[in-house]
Amino acid sequence: MTTTKYINISNNQAIASTDIPEHNYDLFASGNLELMSGNPARHCVNYFGYRVADKIKLICCIADDDLHQILVSSSLVDSSMELASFTAQNHNFEKFEREIHENFGIGYIDHPWLKPLRYACNRTDKDQRIENYPFYEVDSEELHEVGVGPIHAGIIEPGHFRFICNGEQIMHLEIQLGYQHRGVEQLFLQKEKLLERTTLAENIVGDTVVGHTTAFVNLWESLCGYTPDYSLHYARTLALELERLANHTGDLSGVCADIAYQLGNSVYGRLRTPIVNFFQEWGGNRLAKGLIRAGKINFPFTNEHAKRLVEVFEAYEPDFNEITRKLFNLPSALSRMEKTGVVSYEEVLEIGTVGMAARMSGLNRDIRSSHPNNLYGNIDHKPIIKHHGDVYSRVQIRKTEIKQSIGYIKGLLQEVPEFKKPEDFVLTPQKEKFAISLVEGWRGEICHCAITDEAGNLKIYKIKDPSFHNWMALSQSVRNNDISDFPICNKSFSLSYCGHDL
Repeated sequence: MTTTKYINISNNQAIASTDIPEHNYDLFASGNLELMSGNPARHCVNYFGYRVADKIKLICCIADDDLHQILVSSSLVDSSMELASFTAQNHNFEKFEREIHENFGIGYIDHPWLKPLRYACNRTDKDQRIENYPFYEVDSEELHEVGVGPIHAGIIEPGHFRFICNGEQIMHLEIQLGYQHRGVEQLFLQKEKLLERTTLAENIVGDTVVGHTTAFVNLWESLCGYTPDYSLHYARTLALELERLANHTGDLSGVCADIAYQLGNSVYGRLRTPIVNFFQEWGGNRLAKGLIRAGKINFPFTNEHAKRLVEVFEAYEPDFNEITRKLFNLPSALSRMEKTGVVSYEEVLEIGTVGMAARMSGLNRDIRSSHPNNLYGNIDHKPIIKHHGDVYSRVQIRKTEIKQSIGYIKGLLQEVPEFKKPEDFVLTPQKEKFAISLVEGWRGEICHCAITDEAGNLKIYKIKDPSFHNWMALSQSVRNNDISDFPICNKSFSLSYCGHDL
């Protein structure tokens, strides 16, 4: 035990795992709740547990966005204990504690929503089955339930949506996930080769290959005490902004489809294609698989690539600007987006949303400015903040971030660094280390944490996708809206099922 409440670390910093202060649970809880009390610049980026002999070690990581620090503390508890929950006092911790309960059987005496989170393969209570999920119910002759999923039309991933409606009006939506659980975190421990682990990172979320792989390689290099050169930071930053640009463009296409604006759907969909095709030209894969590697890059970015990317933008920008002017001046489109799917500042703060799902309502959450990684410390990044929390705000953020990303990329293209030939060398993690990596993916904050044992092997690998936080915001957004508004609300968030389930 220690009297120091927490240790301050920076993004992508590795420390001795023994340096993390350990407290009894009461002090651990009060300290972290105190950190979060009344300060919107602080939020929980990760809170997880792992087994230590017959006990559970809890690690809590609170980010201070103003000070650009992450405050880490721990507690060792018995899995048979019944604990007072953090969630009863701060709902930011709701899903974290549900996962801890599901995985380790720790009981919480006052958690308001202690339901299964993922139906993980390593859950403690195997009698909890996904087909018996305990949905919230209302006994009423006036209200009715509408179930959607888990199997959907087209190629959408599986998830179950249970609406309670009064006529056409949605009173409540509960979203049940857990169908996509692949045991990714456990596979990071089972796989021993760096290439295998990198491939796992590339497949955490199919549309966020660059975001999750960058988080992994930044973390791995920190664990190994390796300092990447400027060219690696350059390639990763460039790829992150290209991935943001491609996905925002594709989502604008999807939003147009959901409001029956066929022209916008077609044009934005077409505009996404040359962006992902450029990834194919650069690294041989349209989703950027194979591009990001720890300690090296197998596909250096050249001046020829820079010229080609300028050509892509010369074709992209005029059409993007024209269709965007049409969309944002079309009364029928605006009527579907404005004041639809509203989530207030107070709600996103209470939920703990990140990325666009926070910035849509005036909550500034953007790792590029608060905990900058790679070259974002050299970019004067100004997060795009809106305040109405509706579909229109979420679409405006995408529109503006597309222009912002193009500007950042053009700035990077002014001076392409020299890439050295990839070397074959071994990156060996240091013994008994803890490291955390934060990356602003296109959806929002990605967090990877890892701890090594006394031999330098991984003993815990913890992943958090922004969708982990943001699904609850979607549930809140549809309340008091007509059920016909659900598709546009859903697409305006564009969340990941597998990113939640892991």
